Amino acid sequence: MSGPGNPRPQRPLTSIGARLRTLVANPWGRPRWLVVITWAYMVWSIVPVLIAIQFSFNDGRSIAVWQGFNATRWYWGDHVNSVWHDPTLQHALIQSLKLAGLDMLIATPIGVLLAIGLARWRGYGGRPANFLMLFPLVTPEIVMGVSLYLVFQYVFVFVHPSTTAQVLGQVTFSISYVVDVVSGRLLSIGRQYEEAAADLGASTWESLRLVLMPLLLPSILASMMIVFAVSIDNFVITQWLSCGAGCDTIPIKVYNASRAAPLPSINALAAIMVYLTLVAVGAAYLLYRLLTRGEHGKGSTHTDIASMGSIDFN
Repeated sequence: MSGPGNPRPQRPLTSIGARLRTLVANPWGRPRWLVVITWAYMVWSIVPVLIAIQFSFNDGRSIAVWQGFNATRWYWGDHVNSVWHDPTLQHALIQSLKLAGLDMLIATPIGVLLAIGLARWRGYGGRPANFLMLFPLVTPEIVMGVSLYLVFQYVFVFVHPSTTAQVLGQVTFSISYVVDVVSGRLLSIGRQYEEAAADLGASTWESLRLVLMPLLLPSILASMMIVFAVSIDNFVITQWLSCGAGCDTIPIKVYNASRAAPLPSINALAAIMVYLTLVAVGAAYLLYRLLTRGEHGKGSTHTDIASMGSIDFN
């Protein structure tokens, strides 16, 4: 009790040293070091990319000495050496976009069908088949590139090093990413929707077309964007199956230029690849979040299955 005769007791002042000891001792078990390690890794991996992008805005021709800021010179302002006016750089950009688009359009449908088949496979070969399907993800890319080169060189001799060979190689490498993403989606939605459709009189094809494919749409779109991002910055496989200057992509062009005396326009070309990759990955994330929003709400599964009674399978 505090009053006129009993003054309120004063709390002892905590010294700065005691506070620092408490901060270091971390009595509440907060994961501070994990946060520090995470941010240190992010800075270590992102800063070199930012430096390369910075020199794509250099006003001078150096890629080591900063000579002022110019936002457009090496992208389209320079009438000789910019990305927009250099035919070789333009061709590398178009070739990269062509390969990424074809890879996305071919690998995604094949990967979706393989994921459905592997997820619904009930037999002794299911697990080995799943492992073999994901094998390209754990195989060193240099081994994959050399193997594909030897296959086209000595087995499928009618496929010569060309854009076609590059597309086939990238599709072979990218299918596993689609299978991985779509398989995760199949595991999350389960089999109850297909079983409900079958109870309502749907055939296997109708269950696939009217029920399963709409549910898989978020993962299909996300896997398309991931395949685009993986393809557009692929170097090893694309280089091994290249036909020469006519098949150069952005990574090949950047690699070849780095061994000579590159201009900042090469940094601008590399920066464009980074922009496209970030847009593709960001679009994949946003599409998946947008299309799966509200799926984990209470009672959503029962509501969705009950609403299937309104689908006319006849």
